[in-house]
Parts: sequence; C-alpha cells; structure tokens
Amino acid sequence: MMLTAQLVILLGLLSSHGAVADVLLRGGTVISFNHSTESLDILPDTSVHIVGDRIAGFYDSSSFFRPSAGTEVVDVSGHIVSPGFVDAHRHAWSTQYKGLLSNTTFATYAAFFGATTPLSSGGTWTADDVYVGERAGLLESLDAGVTTVIDHAHHTWSPETAEAGLRGAIASGLRVFWCYAVQDYPVSPATTDSGWGPQKQLEQIKALVEKGEWKNSSTRIGIAFDGVAEPLNELDTAVFDLAKEIDAPVMTLHAVGGPYGGDGLPQVLSHLGFLNTSLPIVISHASFLSSTDIALLRSTDQFIALTPESEMHYGLDHNSTHLVQEQAALGVDTHATFSADVIGQARLWLQSERLRVFHELLTVQGRVPANNPMSVNQAFLLATRNGGRALRRDDLGVLAVGAKADITVFSATSPNMLGVARVNPVAAVVLHSHVGDVKHVLVDGVFKKRDGRILVDWKDVGTKFLASQEKIRKAAVAADLPGQVFLGPFGPAGDTVVVDHVDVVRGAGTGY
Repeated sequence: MMLTAQLVILLGLLSSHGAVADVLLRGGTVISFNHSTESLDILPDTSVHIVGDRIAGFYDSSSFFRPSAGTEVVDVSGHIVSPGFVDAHRHAWSTQYKGLLSNTTFATYAAFFGATTPLSSGGTWTADDVYVGERAGLLESLDAGVTTVIDHAHHTWSPETAEAGLRGAIASGLRVFWCYAVQDYPVSPATTDSGWGPQKQLEQIKALVEKGEWKNSSTRIGIAFDGVAEPLNELDTAVFDLAKEIDAPVMTLHAVGGPYGGDGLPQVLSHLGFLNTSLPIVISHASFLSSTDIALLRSTDQFIALTPESEMHYGLDHNSTHLVQEQAALGVDTHATFSADVIGQARLWLQSERLRVFHELLTVQGRVPANNPMSVNQAFLLATRNGGRALRRDDLGVLAVGAKADITVFSATSPNMLGVARVNPVAAVVLHSHVGDVKHVLVDGVFKKRDGRILVDWKDVGTKFLASQEKIRKAAVAADLPGQVFLGPFGPAGDTVVVDHVDVVRGAGTGY
C-alpha cells in the first residue's frame, strides 16, 4: 500500500531523531475507516504496520510487504483489530466513590458527592487521594480498550489536588485531554490559599502548561468551565482568552436543561462569540436541546457528549439528543457509579434508540417495524470516529494510514466471540464483547495492555487505592451520606419528588 507524501515526510523526521517504534500486527480482521466515504471498511487477514506513533500501512495476505529485521511482529490472526475507543466525558478522579452511588439520582449526587460538596472539597480528599483515584479510574478505561479520554477534572479545589490529578492522568499512559475545571468552591480546609478561586485557577493552568510535565506524555491540558452566562463578564472573557493563549485542545462544559436549568447553552456561547471558533467545544449531556441549539451545533461543527448510562441512572433524560447524533460522541461520566467501558455505552445507546423508535411505532401508531432504525456500525462510529471529530482530530478514533496508532485488539476465540467475528466483526465488538476480550491496547504505537494484562504494577496501584477508598468511605458513613435521598429545591422545577419503588418480589416488600 502506498503511503501519503505527508506520512513519508513524518516517518523520515522520526527516523532522523533515532529509533522509533516499528510494530506489525499480523493477520487480523481490521476495522478500518474510509475518510472519503465516512464509513467503516472491514479488511480480513490484514496486517497493520506501525512506525513511531502512526499507522504506516495496511497489507493483506497477498501483499509483497515484508517487515524489516527490526520490526516487532505480533500475531493477531483470528482476532479483531479496532481503533481505540474515545470517552468524550469523564470525571476520572472520583473512583473512590465506587459502591456509594449505586441508587443515587443527580440531585442526590450533586448534593452529597459532587465536586463542590463538603465530602469532596472539604478536606477529606488529599492530593494523594486524587492522584490514585485519577490513575486507577483511567487504568480501568485502558483495560476496557479506551485509548482517549476527555476528562472534566473538577477536583481543582486546591493547587495541590489540581496538580495531582494531572500527574495521575500522565501516569495512566492514556491519551487524556485533562480539562482543568475553573469554578468556585466553598471555603474549606482543602486549600491553604484563602484567596483560591477562578482567577488563581487560571494562573495555575498557565503555570502547569509552562511547567510542561505533560509534554513527554500523551496527556494535554484543556479547560472545563461551567460558569459561562450572559451577559458577558470578565471571567468568561478571561477563560476563553486563556484557552486561546495556551492553545487548548478542547473546552468542555456541562449542560442539562429542562427542569434542571441551563437551557440554550449553544445559543449563549454563540451570542458571546465563543461557539464559532477554532476551539473544539464539547457540551456534556445536553439533554434538552432546542432546534436552534441543534442548528448551531451543526453549523459550527461543535459536539455534545452523550453519556447514556449516566443519563439513565441519574434521571437526566434524552429529550432531544437523538436528533443531533451526527454531532454527538459517547462518554461514561461518573465511572464510580458504573463501568468505564465505552462499548457498554454504545450498546446501551443503540438499544435505547431502537426502543425509542419501536415504542412510537408500536404503541402510538399501532404498526410493526420492518427494519431496524440504527445499526451496529453507527453505534461503533459514535464510540470511535465521532470522539475524534469532537476534538477535531481526524487522526483519532480511526484506523487509517497516517492516523495515531491508538489500537485495541479483541480476542475472537472466547465463548461469546467465537464465530461472530468472521461474519460481522463490528457486531462482535458492539454486541458480543466484554472487557475480558480486550487482548492488546496500544497508545501512540506503544503497548499499554498486552495479552490481557495492563502493563503497570496493578498490585501497587490497587493497594494504595483501597487504603484511600476506605478512608473516604468512612468519612461518607460518618456524615450519614450513603442511602440518603436529597429532598428540597433543585433547579427551576422546585422541590425534588419522591418516586415509588419498582416491585420485583411477591408479597410484602419490593426487593429494593
């Protein structure tokens, strides 16, 4: 296969700077991407050649390509070679809350466990806790075949906890767009700086960029900002000016709308002159978009991050997000509540979209569907290519010549995968795979998981994590938080409402 002129130049530059990675994944079923048709191409019995951090070429079994003596050849015959998955919205630091959020709603989460609550920002979480939570959470993603994460890092309640999260992201080895959250936090023992707030946070962002610890890693520093509002104010201007100054790779913002408030964020950003720029903006959840909001996202090529399981679990709804899926990527959100597996999000979204259309047809129209409204290929694109598009990176979330060598290899020989990969490898990944099928993961052409094992001292990470989690769990129990339900005003809808429990047992009780 011929290389593009740009790639030839790139490989020459890499070679001039010394030895580079040279890997051949030999003989797999490759899920490649065709940029000219914006569709997936399945390449059976094909080898993927990686030079440096890029894909140099694809070669089928009839090719005359022969690897050089220095090429590391890895046999992936019979397995599926997929692009690494992109998580477009995450709070990676909060891993220690696992087990405490299983039956929460968003109101309860925000009141008791969110970033601005006493448990989180009040001094219980130290910099060491944030570091181990961030790293462990991202390693869970890596284990599941995720290679890129947009991390809304709202653990910035002190200079120390902020920098600890960045160090945890770097240590994960993933491609992390670590987005420093600029926001006010209640005054607390968490910071030794009594003047801590957005202005000093902006100063720290600039200092962290200049310090450059991230430069020799696959982590980049972006900005998260939930405070934007009309009319234009000094903080809005300062945040977006800094994004331009540091050449931020992305800015991410939360918005739900509807009863939660915050309707029309795309319109606000547009009115303020922030939406139609070269800065990629990713709006997380965006459950209640208007037709005007949707038109603005399309015209400016900006994206929303759908987090299906989170929005179902927390009660955020999908009021209109199904109308703008061409401007949507998938994310996980709070992996402390459920798994960090982006494929699981793709599967949930696929089946919920099918159900939405079928319900309308069957229940409202009384008619029977003849075809399926959404395909496994479309779900796969939401979990891969669209994540790259959200970042305006054509080289992420795809397998193509010149793309970043961020690759996930699935075993196709497990009981759940056996046979299906030969017939439909995309369906195998989206509908049949689980984390145990992720055999290899590469980021920038470097193995991060190999033969089913992540390449870190997981025992050491796990030991430190469990000690940290126990401390935080005890603090939550002492504050009588587990099992609480938040009752009171929340957003423009007023007081929260207690809903009836579902009944799954016969006789007395519900099984809740």
